[in-house]
Amino acid sequence: MAELREVMAGLGWSDVRTYLQSGNAVFTTDDADPRARLERAVAGHFGFEVSCLVRTAGELRAVAAACPYPAAELDPAKLLVVFLEEAPPEGHFDSVDAAAFAPDTFHHAGSAVYCYFPDGMGRSRLPAALESLRPKVTATSRNWRTVQRLIELAG
Repeated sequence: MAELREVMAGLGWSDVRTYLQSGNAVFTTDDADPRARLERAVAGHFGFEVSCLVRTAGELRAVAAACPYPAAELDPAKLLVVFLEEAPPEGHFDSVDAAAFAPDTFHHAGSAVYCYFPDGMGRSRLPAALESLRPKVTATSRNWRTVQRLIELAG
């Protein structure tokens, strides 16, 4: 993560901070397309390509505000946000039979999917079912604790 911070600072970005060892980073930039620059920089420095998702502080706060679950009442390790590269086509999740994954539940809203795993997600088949949908959508998942911490870091 220290090396990632250096790469990002080398792009001229400021206030670069990382959270945990998961690739989460918060930074300040005026770049019109920070995602493309970051993907190129990571590939050039580390020697492999990785899809990056970038959200503004406002977008992170909006995702948190739109959570359909009573987040303050739940174990944050059991509430997950799947950040999608972009909103998928209408009906993208229609083939997922939510009842087949009970008590786990999910709710799609724009470019986010909220999942709740009352018994924990370790044995849940729901994430694999969501990931297998076509067309494939670039996504990354963060538990609620991480979402809240990234919002704090982003100010």
